[in-house]
Order: sequence, then C-alpha cells, then structure tokens
Amino acid sequence: MTGPDITTGQKVTLIAADATVFAPYGRFVTVPDVAGTRLFYSECLHEGPKGAAPVLHTNCVPQAQLPLRCTRIERHPHAAQCFLPLDVSRYVVLVMPSDVRGAPMTEAAIGMVLPGDRGVIFHRNVWHMGASVLDRTGHFAVLMRRGGTQPDDEFRDIPPLLLQ
Repeated sequence: MTGPDITTGQKVTLIAADATVFAPYGRFVTVPDVAGTRLFYSECLHEGPKGAAPVLHTNCVPQAQLPLRCTRIERHPHAAQCFLPLDVSRYVVLVMPSDVRGAPMTEAAIGMVLPGDRGVIFHRNVWHMGASVLDRTGHFAVLMRRGGTQPDDEFRDIPPLLLQ
C-alpha cells in the first residue's frame, strides 16, 4: 500500500515572511532592535470566550519536508493564538480568508517561511495550518485563551494544498 501522492493538489508558493501581507491574518512577534527596550503583544490575551483564561503550553513538532501537503486546517473563533519558537530553525505558516459563510477560501491561501527567531500571532477566527517546522524537530511555546462557555477549536479537512 502506498501513501498519498504529495505532488498533487493546488499549489501554494511559499514566500518569505512579509508583515504587510500577513497583517489581515495576524502579526509577527519580533524582538526590539534597541537594547533596553520592549515590544508589547499583550492585546492578543484580551480576546477569548467568556470565562476563558490564558493558557501557555510548549510542544514538540516533528520535522516536515518541502513540498508539504496540507489537507487539514484549523481556526479559533474566539481567541488569538500565539506561537513563539523556542528551538526552531525555520517554519511554515499557511493562512487563508473565510468566505461570507465562514468557510475557508483555499484558493486564496498564503504560505510563508518564517525564521526561527520570529513568532506569529494568528488573529481570532483565522484559518491556518498547524505548526510545521523545517530542517529539524522544533519546539514552540503556544499562548492563547482556553476554557469558558464556548468551544474554540474548529478543524476542517480541505482538498490538498501543496506548499512549495
């Protein structure tokens, strides 16, 4: 038995990290250039379901290879989600808008390769691929609000996207 053909599917050409292109979907977490200064990203902690609290966890993500085949995406309707690389060489981010019914618009997917020294915050309700690291196994700290009265994880199977 053979696995899925990773060469088929709608092609998404990966671009370098671009904050302007990414802005409708979230923002990058960067470090300040001037010693002794700080950049704040706390506003991402304010959104969340009623009764939810900030939750911080770490994860271990296996190495992926390009081309990368994506057939499942997720979104969090009520809370932003922040990924902070702890030990990552490079990683892939894939986002896409929703149509008027809230369904993912895979034909408008945008894929980027981010360096391991840049985090990402996905705005609430943004369709995105799960964490995918390149070059070697990677580790992230993930921060978002969890709990409360409304579920905040939605997963969707999609026709294959081939990230290259």
